[in-house]
Amino acid sequence: MSLETFVKRAKKEKAEVIQYRNKSGDIEHSKKQLIKLRKLYDGFLIVNDYIDLNIYCDGVHIGQEDLIRFGGSIDALKREIGSDKLVGLSTHNKEEIEKANEMDLNYIGLGAYRETSTKSVGTVLGEQLFELAKLSKHPVAAIGGLKLSDTIDTAYKVVGSDMYEH
Repeated sequence: MSLETFVKRAKKEKAEVIQYRNKSGDIEHSKKQLIKLRKLYDGFLIVNDYIDLNIYCDGVHIGQEDLIRFGGSIDALKREIGSDKLVGLSTHNKEEIEKANEMDLNYIGLGAYRETSTKSVGTVLGEQLFELAKLSKHPVAAIGGLKLSDTIDTAYKVVGSDMYEH
């Protein structure tokens, strides 16, 4: 799918945030894609993993292994990218959520919700994701194996309104 088609679809679905994730491209290609995305989309744009490309975005999303680069410190990451940038962290279990609760994050990604063809996942949380999400003090974005037919209304019924009051 082209970026133009993707952004058109995201706008149609009233997406407020787009995360750019490209595990197979090089950094120069990703930079060009982010510049193009920024021209096409005026909502929040988050880059996954490519921390050095944060200047083209509103923030970054990192994995647990990326924390090592910053000595486990979100403060160190924010010193590098700027305190005005959004920061999200992938979490997969209760222990990682509890650690994330002690960090200055804007949100956590929690998953994988389902199996996915784009990344090998150790654990699929399924409906357990909704119970784990209640443990987070940060807003939660479900990650891994999501489909367009997955709606916040479905999650809201399972979790209850307290999850969305952040």
